[in-house]
Amino acid sequence: MPLLTRIRGPRDLDRLSLEQLDQLAEEIRTFLVDAVSKTGGHLGPNLGVVELTIALHRVFDSPKDKVLWDTGHQSYVHKLLTGRQDFSRLKMKGGLSGYPSQAESEHDVIENSHASTVLGWADGLAKANQIQKRDDHVVAVIGDGALTGGMAWEALNNIADAKDRPLVIVVNDNERSYAPTIGGLANHLATLRTTDGYERFLARGKDLLERTPVVGKPLYETLHGAKKGLKDFIAPQGMFEDLGLKYVGPIDGHDIEAMESALARAKRFGGPVIVHVLTEKGRGYQPALQDEADRFHGIGPIHPDTGLPIKASGADWTSVFGDEMVQLGKERKDIVAITAAMLQPVGLKKFADTFPDRIYDVGIAEQHGAVSAAGLATGGLHPVFAVYATFLNRAFDQVLMDVALHKCGVTFVLDRAGVTGTDGASHNGMWDMSILQVVPGLRLAAPRDADQVRAQLREAVKVDDAPTVVRFSKGAVGPAVPAVGRVGGMDVLREPGTDTPDVLLVSVGALAPMCLEIASLLDKQGITTTVVDPRWVKPVDEAMAPLAERHRVVVTVEDNSRVGGVGSAIAQALRDAGVDVPLRDFGIPPRFLDHASRAEVMAEIGLTAPDIARQVTGLVSKLDGKYSGATAEEPEPARD
Repeated sequence: MPLLTRIRGPRDLDRLSLEQLDQLAEEIRTFLVDAVSKTGGHLGPNLGVVELTIALHRVFDSPKDKVLWDTGHQSYVHKLLTGRQDFSRLKMKGGLSGYPSQAESEHDVIENSHASTVLGWADGLAKANQIQKRDDHVVAVIGDGALTGGMAWEALNNIADAKDRPLVIVVNDNERSYAPTIGGLANHLATLRTTDGYERFLARGKDLLERTPVVGKPLYETLHGAKKGLKDFIAPQGMFEDLGLKYVGPIDGHDIEAMESALARAKRFGGPVIVHVLTEKGRGYQPALQDEADRFHGIGPIHPDTGLPIKASGADWTSVFGDEMVQLGKERKDIVAITAAMLQPVGLKKFADTFPDRIYDVGIAEQHGAVSAAGLATGGLHPVFAVYATFLNRAFDQVLMDVALHKCGVTFVLDRAGVTGTDGASHNGMWDMSILQVVPGLRLAAPRDADQVRAQLREAVKVDDAPTVVRFSKGAVGPAVPAVGRVGGMDVLREPGTDTPDVLLVSVGALAPMCLEIASLLDKQGITTTVVDPRWVKPVDEAMAPLAERHRVVVTVEDNSRVGGVGSAIAQALRDAGVDVPLRDFGIPPRFLDHASRAEVMAEIGLTAPDIARQVTGLVSKLDGKYSGATAEEPEPARD
C-alpha cells in the first residue's frame, strides 16, 4: 500500500521512519507529475518543496501552528499532507484551488497568491500571539524571488525590531521566481561587489543608509553579501544577527533529517529566525529540469513522459503583443521594456533576446517598476511596462502620483485582463478599468482582436505626455472582428439598418464577438442595434453622446467590475452632455470569483449573450409598454 494513501493529516507523518519519509517524497513527486500533467498547474515549484513541506509538518503542529505560504503556488504538497489528495479537478470548478484556500482546509491560513506579502502576515500573527499570550508558532515560507519585493523588506524591518517575538522565516532559495531570480537582491549585486564600481556605489550610499532606522547600518555593512539566492553572503549570519534575526543555514532542502533539525532549532528559539533552505525547482522530473525558461513553473496539460503539451496552442494575445514589441523596437530606439519577474509570461522574451540592453526585469517589485518607468520617460525614452492586470493594482499610487502627475509617457500593457478563471479570485484582472478611471490624463485602450492589439499599442507609444494603458485577455486570440464604419474615434461593428435604432450596444475589448451575438439575438426580437467598439475607453469619445442620443437605450458590456467601470464612465459622460437616455451596464459583479473555467465564470455571473439579450429585450419592452411586470417570460435581474 503506497505511503501517500495513508496520510490523512500531518500527524500521520510522525510514525514514519526516515527511510519511509524518503519513499513518501518520491511517491509525492510521482503523484504530482501524474496529476498536474492531466490538469495543468504549478508543477516545478511543488516538485522543489517536497522534503521541505514534509519537514515543516513534522516539526510544527498545523493548524495550531500557522504555516503560511507566500504566493501559495508552492502549496500542492501541503494540500496532500493535510488530507487533500483528489487532484482530478485541480483549478477546475468544484475541484481544488491552485492556491491555499480557507474554504478547503483549516490548515490554509491565508489565500495569498500575490507575492512578497507573507512576512507582513507573519509579523501581524506573531504580534497577535504575543498580545494574547498564545504559544502558537508562526512559520512563513517565502521564495527567494519574492524577496525582491519591497514589502518583504518592510516586514523584515518590523520583524527585526522585536527580538523576543517568536517567528520562523523559511527562505526557499531556488534562485527563481518564474525565471531565475535577478535584481538587486540576487546575482547583480553579487557580481557588483567584486568591482571597484560597487565600492564607489557603497561610498555614495553610506550616509543615506546609515540614517535609515533599524536596518540602515547593518544593510550598508552587508550589501556586499546581498544574495545569489541568499547563499552568496560573505557572512549571512552576521547580517541577520545584526538585524535581530537569528540565521540558520544554508540547509539542503532535500535532506529531510537536516531540515527537521534546523526547523526544530528555530522553533525552540525565542525570537525571529531565518532558516535558509536550498532547493531545486522541478526536482526529480527531467523535462522540468531541462526547461531553462521557468522549470515548468506553470503548465497546461502535458504528456507526463516527455513534458510536451498535449495540444498545440494557437496564437494568443500575449504572443501578438510580444511580436509587435520586437517590431516597434526595430523602428524606435527609444522603446524600452520593463517586466516584474515575468519576462516570458508577459511576452517580452523575444524583445529581450533582440534588444538585451533595452529590457529591465525589476523583480517582484511593481511599485518600483512604475516609478523607474517614470524616470526612463523623463530621461527621454518610452518605457513599456508589461504586467498582469491583477498586479497593476499593487502600483496604483505610482501610476497616479509618479507617472500621471508628472505627465510621463509610459505605456502599461496589462495581460490577463478580465475573467481569467482557473487561477481564482486573486488573478482575475477585473479592477483595472475601474481604478484607472480616476487617474487624470491617463488613456486606456481595450483591443478587440490581434489587429487592434498591434494598432493600439502603436497608438499608445506615440503618446509622450501622459500614461497609456493597453489591456487584453488571457489565452487564444480569436479571428479579426472587422469594423463597418467609424464614428469619431470609435469603430462601428454593426449598423442598425434604420434611422431610428433601438439599442446602442457598446462593446469593450475582447467581448466584441459576444456583443455581435447579442445584436443578432435582439434582431430576432425585432430590436434594432448599433454595435460600437470605443477602442479607447478612457477618455470617453466625444462622439459617444451624440451617437447615444440617436438611440432609445444604451447598453455597455465589459470584462471588468461594473463598479466604476467603463459603463459608469459613459453614463457620467452622457449626463454631463445632457443626454437623457436609459443606460444599462453589464460587467463583473463586485465580489471575488471562485476558480473555474472562463466560460463557467462568465455563465455564473450572467455575462453571456443569451443572458444579456434577455435583459435588454425586457428593457426595450418596458419602453414600448409591452412589459407589465412579473410573467413567465420575465427576464432575470442583473446578477450582483
